[in-house]
Amino acid sequence: MPALGALPFLKPVHLRSPRSSPGGQRRHTLPASEFRCLSPEDATSVFEIEREAFISVSGDCPLHLDEIRHFLNLCPELSLGWFEEGRLVAFIIGSLWDQDRLTQEALTLHTPRGPAVHIHVLAVHRTFRQQGKGSILMWRYLQHLRCLPFVRRALLMCEDFLVPFYQKCGFEALGPCEVSVGELAFVEMQHRVRGHALVRRNSGC
Repeated sequence: MPALGALPFLKPVHLRSPRSSPGGQRRHTLPASEFRCLSPEDATSVFEIEREAFISVSGDCPLHLDEIRHFLNLCPELSLGWFEEGRLVAFIIGSLWDQDRLTQEALTLHTPRGPAVHIHVLAVHRTFRQQGKGSILMWRYLQHLRCLPFVRRALLMCEDFLVPFYQKCGFEALGPCEVSVGELAFVEMQHRVRGHALVRRNSGC
């Protein structure tokens, strides 16, 4: 796997200049906005955002705290967090999958060198919603996947009302998903990662 620090779109992005002290010296301040892969140490912050985002809607979370830690230990390079002044405000967690369509096993398995990334969850902190952050984060995540040479597709499952959002992100609906959670049914969606030669050539990968 490539060194993640070498990927230009994962480097901290400063949206405003560091403040200066009255003496003209720069203060040591956190980046205004930073995108980076998550670590197991981020698991609690991830779960707090996910729990608030999903429990009120569906009554459960896509990933529980132990599952978040599990994936961030196994495949942190398939996650991406958006931090504002050091605070996590949005995230994506994925794992590798080696079949054409998602099955129940895809909820908990990471298949090394699988050609597809299963995107388990995208969530935005409640105070940062309705600002387009979900779309921006997904765009950056897909750019990141193009730098992983073995990844061919991104797969996810979502409820009907989220299909238009993911279509705007470039996903296509594959039909009903085999996976169900309780009484919830899902649509399976796909984004082809390969076939974007010009983007890869200019991405710095």
